[in-house]
Amino acid sequence: MNPYVVLGTAILAEVIGTTSLKLSQGFSRPLPSLGVLVGYGAAFYFLSLALEDLPVGVVYGTWAALGIVAIAAIGVVAFDEPVDLAGVVGIGLIISGVYCLNVVSGMSTH
Repeated sequence: MNPYVVLGTAILAEVIGTTSLKLSQGFSRPLPSLGVLVGYGAAFYFLSLALEDLPVGVVYGTWAALGIVAIAAIGVVAFDEPVDLAGVVGIGLIISGVYCLNVVSGMSTH
């Protein structure tokens, strides 16, 4: 399987786990608490698979950065969390960094 698809699956699982963490209300709600365990378990499993084919710096940098962007967006849309111009600029810089790491840099496997 394409290692970037595996990495994308790891990112999606981590986003599900983190969203579930917010919904678990300190692990006081059973279903979202289970979502945390399943989400993070799957995230680390797929992350380990991505590491078989891609460099660790690329994998972790992409995983962390795109997870941050996705969770920030979910926070704004689903949880009514505020965003300002500095936040939007910061998110743009994160996305630019992922692009540079994966496309422009020689660090990744093209």
